[in-house]
Amino acid sequence: MSDTHTHSGPPPLHGVMAEFKTADELIAATRAARLAGYTRMDGFSPYPVGEVADELGFPRSEIGAIMFIGGLCGATMGFLMQTWVSVIDYPISIGGKPFWSWPQYVPVSWALLVLSASLCGLFGLLALCGLPQPYHPVFNVDRFTRATRDRFFLLIEAVDPQFDPAKAKEFLASLHPDDVAEVPE
Repeated sequence: MSDTHTHSGPPPLHGVMAEFKTADELIAATRAARLAGYTRMDGFSPYPVGEVADELGFPRSEIGAIMFIGGLCGATMGFLMQTWVSVIDYPISIGGKPFWSWPQYVPVSWALLVLSASLCGLFGLLALCGLPQPYHPVFNVDRFTRATRDRFFLLIEAVDPQFDPAKAKEFLASLHPDDVAEVPE
């Protein structure tokens, strides 16, 4: 049986990526790319660089709202659960106190607030970051292994409306990076 499927031409591109030595170079390159009209970019660095996130136009994170709602739901459920048990399901009068004595519900409600907020924060962060993501096209570039140690990278994605591989490479090379590489899919 013969293989009728043939591969012709280079693999499709995910984008073009430049490597820089310092965070300041990455910030300047990201700013220059944004001013040049590129809108679909990503930056990679060994530690968070807030100025790059600002230049990339990252929206404010929703994680605070996710954790607040999760904590509020946990505390509410803890309070309602204790109210149900103490007032409706199994009322016991201890020392003449009323069945519904809310101060005794605070410690358990607080513990459930912290637990549910932290779990919502963890799973919300994973969902917002699109994790787990065992594969990303930037892993096809050999030098990208240094992104977690001592190098900074700027990626102009092929889905950018202004993207042309040759022009993007030329533009990134004009920013004086250590290296410019095509990122195959």
